[in-house]
Amino acid sequence: MFANLLYTIALLLLSPLIVYRMLRHGRYRRGVREKLIGISQSQAATLTQGKPTLWLHAVSVGEVNLLGDLVKRLQRQYPEHRILVSSSTDTGHELATKRFGADQVFFCPLDFSWAVARTIRHLQPSLLVLAELELWPNLVQIATQHDCPVMVVNARLSERSAAGYQRFGFLTQSTFARLAWVGCQNEQAAKRFLDCGTPAEKIAVTGSIKFDNAPSDRETLEVQSRIQWSGLDPWNRVWVVGSTQPGEEAMALEIYNALTPSHPELRLVLVPRHVERFDAVANLVEGAGLNVHRRSIAPSLHDTHWRADTVILVDTIGELRHWWGLSQIATVGGSFGSRGGQNMLEPAGYGSAVSFGPDTRNFKEIANQLVAQGGAVRVADAAELRQFVEQCLTDIPAADALGRTARRVIAEHQGATERTLDALQAPLRASQPQRRAA
Repeated sequence: MFANLLYTIALLLLSPLIVYRMLRHGRYRRGVREKLIGISQSQAATLTQGKPTLWLHAVSVGEVNLLGDLVKRLQRQYPEHRILVSSSTDTGHELATKRFGADQVFFCPLDFSWAVARTIRHLQPSLLVLAELELWPNLVQIATQHDCPVMVVNARLSERSAAGYQRFGFLTQSTFARLAWVGCQNEQAAKRFLDCGTPAEKIAVTGSIKFDNAPSDRETLEVQSRIQWSGLDPWNRVWVVGSTQPGEEAMALEIYNALTPSHPELRLVLVPRHVERFDAVANLVEGAGLNVHRRSIAPSLHDTHWRADTVILVDTIGELRHWWGLSQIATVGGSFGSRGGQNMLEPAGYGSAVSFGPDTRNFKEIANQLVAQGGAVRVADAAELRQFVEQCLTDIPAADALGRTARRVIAEHQGATERTLDALQAPLRASQPQRRAA
């Protein structure tokens, strides 16, 4: 297949980088066999337990978090099915294992026809659900050839990506056309799927599941245990800077050092996006003249209390959702460089005063809605971010009002999960008698 040739060339070209990351950061080592040759028959038997199978694919951590409530709802509604979740990354696989259990999680095969065919042949899924957009030609084609519909939930497709797919339409159009259903986050995404080759009758606008997944309760065990671990006092104002990329931690540390002399109540929590940067960020904190308290190895601050010269570094995976619940002030990373931003709905759901940088193209619709309705603030640079944080410290009623507005905006846009579940019903119900007959 032409796709196999392209993947092989790409793998060869990227092999020096892959080997470097394997040796330097320990990445890509897990699940090599599953990725390169697919799921074995014995693995499949353990995963499926002889039941009809629904396969959901979540690329990495963000998509795993997205699918959390959907998986729970599907398990309740379809107890005769096995709900399996695959991921492409080590961090995604690790989080999925924590959330759903090792017996429901596996590494998605790379899009080589032999690996995909072996996995589908052994799992025999009734339905394949892709989270947001992980569109691989062999995966979609082989699944549909095995009478397994492929559906995309919470689908998003940027203007840039859509243009790229259309430029190579002779290669990609058939893949888009094979999709059984696409639940889009907004009208813009729906039009782009249509332009890329998905039939109009297979496209629906459901809204974003992320609105439904936004947390709202700070009294949960997950949040309260972190408050206790942090040794916070009631008068503290916590600034969480999460999903950070290079440069963003240094900016936050500079602002923190500038504000704490006049605002000793301020506390800072840093949550870097990538595992391999944890040590570097710890060095940044110490280089700024501050004490670093690492979540993974340091003891609880409960008995010693959190001093103003201490910064908590959350160097673990899958905890950010709960750490947002400690914040009165929140800054969403990945938005001051060229990464396109990260999910700002989690801190908004808790009612934090939310800010983010100028580049939020990955969450364009959500960010614009929050800003337009007064539920978040977009800042251009470090100077504006410092001004925002300082205003949240000096005008607490205004900061609290920002958070209340954010929660109202989220409530107005919820319901995508129900609409998505409705769309998944038909193929799942159809699979049950077929499996019994077999």
